Amino acid sequence: MQRLYGKTLAELGEIAQALSFPSYTAKQIAQWLYQHHINHIDEMNNLSKTARDKLKERFTLGLSAPVRVQISKDGTKKYLYSLAGGRFIEAAYIPDNDRGTLCVSSQMGCKMGCLFCMTGKQGFQANLTVNEILNQIRCLPEWHELTNIVFMGMGEPLDNIDNLMKSLEILTSDWGYARSPKRITVSTIGIIPTMKTFLENSHCHLAVSLHSPFNEERKKLMPVENVYPINEIVQLLKNYDWTGQRRLSFEYIMFKGLNDSLTHARALLKLLNGLNCRLNLICFHAIPGSTLEPSTNETIHSFKDFLNSKNLLTTIRASRGEDIFAACGLLSTKELIQQKNIGNSIGD
Repeated sequence: MQRLYGKTLAELGEIAQALSFPSYTAKQIAQWLYQHHINHIDEMNNLSKTARDKLKERFTLGLSAPVRVQISKDGTKKYLYSLAGGRFIEAAYIPDNDRGTLCVSSQMGCKMGCLFCMTGKQGFQANLTVNEILNQIRCLPEWHELTNIVFMGMGEPLDNIDNLMKSLEILTSDWGYARSPKRITVSTIGIIPTMKTFLENSHCHLAVSLHSPFNEERKKLMPVENVYPINEIVQLLKNYDWTGQRRLSFEYIMFKGLNDSLTHARALLKLLNGLNCRLNLICFHAIPGSTLEPSTNETIHSFKDFLNSKNLLTTIRASRGEDIFAACGLLSTKELIQQKNIGNSIGD
């Protein structure tokens, strides 16, 4: 049984044609899926019963509620979603006054192997389908309070470019959710070919994981530097207009004694010179088995103040959900280990 939720208007058009429905039926189905927020095909009451029965023979909506939630003392909630094959993904909901932000996953696991990321320790399992990406949003209990979406969860969004672009199309199109691209940010470690695809076919914001301005040092933190060096990424970004509504930011996790010196700050100024961008400083959330340590608050603030004094807009991202290990990958990795242990016990 195929899942109907997550289909683009073009794909719905192909379904309508295959089932001998009138051509306008595709838009009707899209409106039911993405504007009326139905939970069952039978709720599409401007389709004939015959048409609904035909749909039900081949399709289910394919909505799936989270199976577990962890709630932080600061209000952050990490939701665990179960997928086929005993696998799991997670999404973090961050309430902040009149804003509600959801951190969405795009893959099960990740192949990029960043030193500081728990998701990478799972290895790569699969790209999420459009249904699995958007289901995190649609089945969020705080769905109606959601104002912002960030693709900063498990996985590298630009390594799943086709399904990412379809998800963004559904989120921003008039026939879909009609959300403003200004409320959606896609984060990447910098895969240049698919970054071009994203930049040329979407108006959503872009956030680039930087973490060191030095080539050799960044290689140790992020193996992708061997293929797509940060200076080439920055050079590409200088070819685009960042003076309008689209925003460019760089993410910079600060590690004690590794990338938090004045030398690093000066190198960042040189690297990002000429780009209209923002630098977000992030306090490292420790992960099991890592020797990396977070920079002190004093060091982070001094780093920020120096960069701002040199006219590089720099902010500190507030740490949220640290008591529930809100960093990506921790909850799903724990669940995978538990399921594996249960399986081994049964096998014994």
